[in-house]
Amino acid sequence: MTEMFNPSHPGLALRDDVLPALGLSVTEAAEQLGVARVTLSRVLNGHAAVSPEMALRLEAWLGKDRGGDARLWLGQQAAYDMWQTTLKFKKKPLRVKPAPLLAA
Repeated sequence: MTEMFNPSHPGLALRDDVLPALGLSVTEAAEQLGVARVTLSRVLNGHAAVSPEMALRLEAWLGKDRGGDARLWLGQQAAYDMWQTTLKFKKKPLRVKPAPLLAA
């Protein structure tokens, strides 16, 4: 297994890079994305995940060639979630019995 690094929440990239580059406030971006301001704010502050729906909204909003590919946003979210879950289970390991071997 490849060693993972500590990926940041994808909402932080939106907050720190995308919105300033576009010169938009959270309210303006939320309006353009067609979501409530509080919904976008929760994503931007790392309190909510980039959902498949939000990823598709980002893709439609930014365009694939301008960093909006939905799969990339979901991949970033998955990397973040995996890292957080790995840390959680380092503190309290999973109790799982291995599946039986399949007969050949």
